[in-house]
Amino acid sequence: MKTVPVDQAVGMVLPHDITVIIKDVKKGTAFRKGHIIEASDVEPLKKLGKDNIYVLSLTENEIHENEAAILLAEGLAGSGVVYSKEAEEGKIALIAEHDGLLKVNKRALLDFNMLGEVMCSTLHNNTPVKKGEVVAGTRLIPLIAERRLIESAVSLTRVPGSIISVTQLSKKKIGLVITGSEVFYGRIEDRFEEVLRAKADDYGSIIHQVHKAPDDKNLIAKKIIECIDAGCDLIITSGGMSVDPDDVTREAIIEAGATTSVYGTPVLPGAMFLSGTIGDVSVLGLPACGMFHKITVFDLVFPRILIGESIGRKELAELGHGGLCRNCKVCQYPICNFGK
Repeated sequence: MKTVPVDQAVGMVLPHDITVIIKDVKKGTAFRKGHIIEASDVEPLKKLGKDNIYVLSLTENEIHENEAAILLAEGLAGSGVVYSKEAEEGKIALIAEHDGLLKVNKRALLDFNMLGEVMCSTLHNNTPVKKGEVVAGTRLIPLIAERRLIESAVSLTRVPGSIISVTQLSKKKIGLVITGSEVFYGRIEDRFEEVLRAKADDYGSIIHQVHKAPDDKNLIAKKIIECIDAGCDLIITSGGMSVDPDDVTREAIIEAGATTSVYGTPVLPGAMFLSGTIGDVSVLGLPACGMFHKITVFDLVFPRILIGESIGRKELAELGHGGLCRNCKVCQYPICNFGK
C-alpha cells in the first residue's frame, strides 16, 4: 500500500469510503469507495484532511475492510438477525428481523473482540428489540488485514446458537390473580389489572383469566389452580408479597403446587418478587411496587419467560449488577442501564 498526493490523484479510484463529520450537523459518506477522483474533488478532499490518497495492490492473502465486514457480519448473525450485503464506511449493521429478545453470547463476543483488529459492538443481552432495530455493528478496524485474521474471527462465531440472535416471543395465555382483602371487598379500586394488561399487550400475550381473592392462602391457591385448569400457561399474582401478616400470596403459590419457587431479588424496585413453576406453568409473584413503578424486575423477567427461559436463583442474582433503577422523571426503558 503506497500513497499519492491528492493533487496528483485525479483519475484514480478511491480504495475506501471517505467520511465527512460536522459537529452537531452530520456524519456520513462524502466519497464512496470506487469513486473516480475528479479535479473538482481535490479541494473538498483536502478540507476533509485528505492530502494523500492510498493506492492499493492487494495480495491473495490480504483482504479489504468492506469484504471483511461482510464476512464478519455473516458469521456473527444468528437466527432473527439480518444485515446489509454492502458495507458503508467499512461497517455493517446487524438488524433485528422481527420483534423479540436480543440474545448475545458475551463470552464468545469477548473472544472475538480480543483479536484486536476486528470489532463487534452490540446492545445489551436480553434487551427487547423491534423489527428493523440495529442490534449490533461490526467492521475490520484497519483498511487492510491478513485473510487469516478474518478466518480466525469467523471461526470464533461458530458457537451453539450463534453470537447474536433475536428470539421471537411466544404468545402466552395469562391467568391474573389479584390478591388483597382491600381490593376483594371493594375498599379500594384495583389498578393492577390495567397495568398488567398493558404489559401483556406490549409483548403480544393476552390476559385470559382474571380472579380476585382476599388475603386467604387457600382461596388464592384455589384461584391459581382455576386459572391453570382454564388453560392459562403463565400465572401472575399481584400483591401480598411483603412481610405483613396479611401477605400470604407466597404461601398460596406453594399451596397451589409450586415445586420450585425463588423469592427475593437484588433488584430495586422488585426485591420481593417471586419466580416459580407449577408443573410446566410459570408463576410470577409481583409485589405492590409493580403498580406504582412503571418498570420493575417484572419487566426484566417477563420477556425471558416468553422465550421459554427458566428463571431461578442464579438468573435473578445476576440482575444485581445494573438492577438499581434510576427512577428517571421520563422513563426511557429499555434504552437505559436498568437490568443491564
